[in-house]
Amino acid sequence: MNLENIKKIYISGIGGIGVSALARFFVCKGIEVVGSDAEKSEVTEALEKIGIKIYYDQKAENVTYANDLFVYSSAVPSENPERQKAKELKIVQKSYFEVLGEISRDYNTVAVSGTNGKSSTTAMLAAILLKADKDPSVILGSCFDKLDNNFHCGKSDLLVVEACEYRAHMLLLKSQTIILTNIEEDHLDFYKDLNHIVQTFQQYVNGLRLEDNLLVLNNDDVNIRKLNLPKCKIVKFGLIHGADVWADNIRKLPAKQLFNVIYYGQDLGEFELNVPGDFNIYNALAAIGYALTLNIPIGVVKDALREFKGIWRRFEIIKNEKYTVISDYAHHPTAIQETIKAVREFMPGRRIVAVFQPHQRDRTQKLFDDFVKSFDLADVVIMPEIYDVEGREEGQKISSQDLVSIMSKEKPNKQIEYAEDLMEARVKAKSTIKDEDVVLVMGAGDVYKIVEKI
Repeated sequence: MNLENIKKIYISGIGGIGVSALARFFVCKGIEVVGSDAEKSEVTEALEKIGIKIYYDQKAENVTYANDLFVYSSAVPSENPERQKAKELKIVQKSYFEVLGEISRDYNTVAVSGTNGKSSTTAMLAAILLKADKDPSVILGSCFDKLDNNFHCGKSDLLVVEACEYRAHMLLLKSQTIILTNIEEDHLDFYKDLNHIVQTFQQYVNGLRLEDNLLVLNNDDVNIRKLNLPKCKIVKFGLIHGADVWADNIRKLPAKQLFNVIYYGQDLGEFELNVPGDFNIYNALAAIGYALTLNIPIGVVKDALREFKGIWRRFEIIKNEKYTVISDYAHHPTAIQETIKAVREFMPGRRIVAVFQPHQRDRTQKLFDDFVKSFDLADVVIMPEIYDVEGREEGQKISSQDLVSIMSKEKPNKQIEYAEDLMEARVKAKSTIKDEDVVLVMGAGDVYKIVEKI
């Protein structure tokens, strides 16, 4: 992407976590950025602090001839007045994912992909590369204390990005390396079924056409095993013997987990993670598998992972006094189940109060039975109404109340409650919490806003 001819960029929907990182990328390149969003948030306030002008009323007059490029998030529809004005002024318009795809062509790009684990794996990898003085540029779908919020402006030719599978957006990237964490059913408002998802990931990995391209994949994942692997370098990771990089002698302790890493038959010694869950061991193995291809010293990798304390809304411990409150982005049934399991391992013997806001009615409808099963390990479940995603709902009538009704019938002795909105969810949670409880607030919508109030 030729940035030399671009002096000013307008970004509509700038408060999106990935889009805001892109805004920081342009500022890092000396380009003036102006943007808009529907509401003020921690993300937009952080952007304002670095000098970005943000409008909170998306009106046509915000967009002027002075803008060389108009970038929009996937949440901004074509009929948005700002996009209509950009069209009228004949300003080039590109989606966030199109711009990210063009930028990826200018770098040695490492794309972290999969249904779950993208943000944590990206952050772990960034931590290792920064500690090893590889100085990559990083675009992260969360906030991480080792970065400038969700971005790092690196000086090397390495770019580490999350490659989102929604609407097959990862196909827009030009990657030299793909890290593939897992493949599951999700985004069924776009994909026809699991087979369609696997076929799309097949098309994605087929982009690794050169012998020195690299595919780092989860060898334990049944759907990844369906892929025909390209003729490039392959590194397989897993928890099961037989992978190139695998975890042995896993020990779960309160507030940490230990494991040995076997790399092509060689025991690299003990690794320590201060974040919970098998899923984080998988994430760490993915980052280790890539880092070792760069000949990064084992000690550097171990230190970076031991120092890793997690990222925003990924098992983020907010308060730890009389009771613990954890904020987590989990919104897919598997992620919910694994996160609750991680609490059981990380904080044994404590009661778990799960507050979960379903994200998108289409997902809730199509994965309904999986959602019902995913809360078995929680002691209390409080479920506010589904978070509607603008531009992605097609009138489904399903409600959180439907989930609560079925769950209550199947688990009549468990406290499972519906809340009309977040305020009611907060009140119900507060009246339920006892000393030593763990309150696990989960969802990809705006449920995180009640965490501080709890």
